[in-house]
Amino acid sequence: MIVNEVKALQQAIEEITEIATEFGLDFYPMRYEICPADIIYTFGAYGMPTRFTHWSFGKQYHKMKLQYDLGLSQIYELVINSDPCYAFLLDTNSLIQNKLIIAHVLAHCDFFKNNVRFSNTRRDMVESMTATAERIADYEMLHGKDEVERFLDAVLSIQEHIDPSIVRPKLNVNDVEADDNKVNKRPVTEYDDLWGMDKKQMEDKPTTKQRRKFPLHPEKDILLFVEENSRELEDWQRDILTMMREEMQYFWPQLETKIMNEGWASYWHQRILREMDLTTDEAIEFASLNANVVQPSKQQINPYYLGLKIFEDIEERYNNPNKEMLELGIKPNSGREKIFEVREIESDISFIRNYLTKELVQQEDMYLFEKQGRDYKITTKDYEDVRDQLISMRVNGGFPFISVTDGDYMRNGELYLTHSYEGTELNLPYLESVLPYIYQLWGRIVHMETFVEDKMVLYSYDGKRVHRKNM
Repeated sequence: MIVNEVKALQQAIEEITEIATEFGLDFYPMRYEICPADIIYTFGAYGMPTRFTHWSFGKQYHKMKLQYDLGLSQIYELVINSDPCYAFLLDTNSLIQNKLIIAHVLAHCDFFKNNVRFSNTRRDMVESMTATAERIADYEMLHGKDEVERFLDAVLSIQEHIDPSIVRPKLNVNDVEADDNKVNKRPVTEYDDLWGMDKKQMEDKPTTKQRRKFPLHPEKDILLFVEENSRELEDWQRDILTMMREEMQYFWPQLETKIMNEGWASYWHQRILREMDLTTDEAIEFASLNANVVQPSKQQINPYYLGLKIFEDIEERYNNPNKEMLELGIKPNSGREKIFEVREIESDISFIRNYLTKELVQQEDMYLFEKQGRDYKITTKDYEDVRDQLISMRVNGGFPFISVTDGDYMRNGELYLTHSYEGTELNLPYLESVLPYIYQLWGRIVHMETFVEDKMVLYSYDGKRVHRKNM
């Protein structure tokens, strides 16, 4: 960039930051970098500026960069959830594009800093991932690149299966014993001696020791369970598992808040740029850019558009509450305060459940459709059906909910996994390709209980091939 362009961009950053602060946005210190397309798309493929090497990232880079080269898509920016917050801008962006992007990423940073789902996020993850990349590179030197990559293939195949709960109780080693030794304590009364009348008879009966459940309760965090209990893993492999789980915990809040986060950023980039003194040409270009970002789609949900519309609807309804809302104590002109509250405490699931109204669904002409023969046909426009489908798509970040229900199945150390079926079947070819990876990590036979065509089915992998058994 030439000197005048750099100066104009610096002035824009200062002005936009001042306007955003006056609106009440609260963000980390920002760091901006101007990058060529190959760097932006490398960061986009890896998800971070620095990360371990793996063939899947190269595959993603090739796909994204090819679409850019063909003019099919373009990444204008990349923002990193960290403190300070890093924003990478494409070097071919015009000044007005960068103005929109700067306003957009400031709102993203505000969301990262204040939304409760990000409260446990490591803010030094850029440095942490750099250290992870170095450690994995060291393991490649010690154990061979092919061996490490083979292990990474297995871990990455199930990387989404963690427990992202904000508050997760740790299992104490004494919990199981304490559970086994619970005594039903009864109140002390004058009739207490009656409880002991058949005590001798009970003592004379032979007791059968019940097998202790392992785990005591279904465990959603498959990565953690394998890391702590697999008898197959070496120390360096457990270390990699720990690092991969930590990285997935960093990315998970973004999966849980995609619609909210993009809607919040879109809401604010519009309002911030309306406060700026744009030239006529800039105003026209901004209108065109903004329309491309937030335009609705007939085939799929645009998170920018849906999130924006819900936030605007919340603000409008709380600024002008109806009689029912007034009776609940909602004050007029409280819309701006309300959207900041929503931004802080909700995730996509609760955001849609609590704030996607029947009127908004009708206004936006939202519907469900499916393929029937050669054609796609609308199946329903019912508000509850539309809302529930959107929620189901966001449950568990959009991934199947699978838990470890027995880590010592058949008393042979086999791993039994259960899919919590809620109407959506697993991708069976994908399931059959992933089971060998789980076997590689666990070291013994792996089972997966699921439903296929409304019938319970058990898939098992014994180290040689996948078996299917109707139950």
